[in-house]
Amino acid sequence: MTEEMVMSLASEAIKTTIYIAGPLLLAAMAIGILVSVLQAITQINESTLTFIPKMIAVIVVLIVMAPWMLDVMQQYTVSIFGGIGEMIR
Repeated sequence: MTEEMVMSLASEAIKTTIYIAGPLLLAAMAIGILVSVLQAITQINESTLTFIPKMIAVIVVLIVMAPWMLDVMQQYTVSIFGGIGEMIR
């Protein structure tokens, strides 16, 4: 296993992780900012108020994006298992 192969595997793993986690994190961030602005406008400082909307948004995004996320994970896994012969040498 060469250094280039290790770097390629690491970069693909990081890209795949970002692709899969990105939509969930963006949804949580958007809802968090929206609730924070709402709290600033109404001067309600309840820390638990942001938790439920974020959780609902993440679940909705997960349900909507699950087929795409599974496809990305499947492509990555197939590429890893497909190149396992080259990695062993």
